[in-house]
Amino acid sequence: MCTRRMSLAIVLAGLVLLLPSGSAPGPGRHNRGIALALSADAYPDSLAVTPPMGWNSFDTYGGAVTEQEMKANAKYVADHLARYGWKYVVVDFYWYFSNPQAIEHSATAIDAYGRLLPVPERFPSAAGGRGFKPLADYVHSLGLKFGIHIMRGIPRLAVERNLPVLGTDAHARDIADTANLCPWSTAMYGVDTGKPAGQAYYESIAKLYASWDVDFIKADDMSRGNDREPYHGPEIEALRKAMNKTGRPMVLSLSPGAAPLDQAASLSEWSQMWRISDDMWDDWKEVAAQFKLTGNWARSSGPNHWPDADMLPLGRLRLRGFDDPPRASRLTHDEQTTLMTLWCIFRSPLMMGGDLPTLDSWTASLLENPEVLAVDQSSTGGHEVFNRDSRVAWAADAPGGRSKYVALFDTGDVGADVAVAWREIGVSGKQNVRDLWARRDLGTFDDSFPARLNPHGAGLYELKPGK
Repeated sequence: MCTRRMSLAIVLAGLVLLLPSGSAPGPGRHNRGIALALSADAYPDSLAVTPPMGWNSFDTYGGAVTEQEMKANAKYVADHLARYGWKYVVVDFYWYFSNPQAIEHSATAIDAYGRLLPVPERFPSAAGGRGFKPLADYVHSLGLKFGIHIMRGIPRLAVERNLPVLGTDAHARDIADTANLCPWSTAMYGVDTGKPAGQAYYESIAKLYASWDVDFIKADDMSRGNDREPYHGPEIEALRKAMNKTGRPMVLSLSPGAAPLDQAASLSEWSQMWRISDDMWDDWKEVAAQFKLTGNWARSSGPNHWPDADMLPLGRLRLRGFDDPPRASRLTHDEQTTLMTLWCIFRSPLMMGGDLPTLDSWTASLLENPEVLAVDQSSTGGHEVFNRDSRVAWAADAPGGRSKYVALFDTGDVGADVAVAWREIGVSGKQNVRDLWARRDLGTFDDSFPARLNPHGAGLYELKPGK
């Protein structure tokens, strides 16, 4: 038995001894304890104690963001959002192409060992082989953390040139799996991690990113599992092990979704967050589809392993890097409130996608409500209570165990009264109810709480025992 599996067996054995005979999850206990079943040596246990919060460039710029635009959005995070817990600033994909909307393999920016480099045409501070270190230094100077997006595998240009693998006698063609392709990008080939040189390649790129002082890696073409694109478990494990070997704490975020539910243990062991859906945009049908997905994944959520419901398509979107013109989010205000409410009660990572320097005050208010964000960052046991026609309720425990968070939703098209009974959420007696979005107390209720919700609307509440 290997060390990792042995540690898992010891932990599970201890868990059996700790649980009383006949124990069964009750209200608010649906996802507690999953961290106990994880291998202790898979990754540091303090990388993502709470769901990561930040800004990612994709929804605004696709693969075309520039250094100046990264800095402008980072400055906004530092000036306006950091005080509420937002701290990551992430460059999304194709930073190694000068023209990401017409990629050519021959134009991939790589070093002598086939490792991707940011193009100076878009990131001037990267000139002279400095990579993302200067941009990371700027982000860190603001008190924030810096992240990058990478694609699974090795650049096709590195294979065409048969470049050496750092620290080995092997070359790119020795480790490339040319039949293992991404179905939506032609930038990379898969890597055969069954070969020592394949693991060495992942170690070489992780070492490079650590030298840039990267704090967060979003690894794409990794975690979807379907007939079109398999779950790439060996490369996920290889990358995480390589990141650990650098000694630098770096969060690993996996994309795209939908990740297969039967891989929850693997995802929890080797990453800190993973996508549970395909790319989700500002479309109500796509938001509504998240109710089923979050319900399925809630029990897998906990410190250092967060199912990710995708970025927040709020504010101004698709300013560049897409074929269609820029637009404001097409979600109504009620739909945006529903999105944020579900993400927070589910405890999804929160990665803002819209352009921050042009953010309107109403959208900013969604990102700056400390009482709502506390649900995402500090609740436990979040789970769906009921889903009756278009009426949905979720509940979670507030810190300390005496209070409850309750989210109510109307996913229908006409508006509805949605009520939750105390017996459904495991409380009794009088309860003082506070509206977290409005930040005001609503009074004391005896045995249930009703809310009148707009179509596609939501409410988020805290219940505390009353007198």
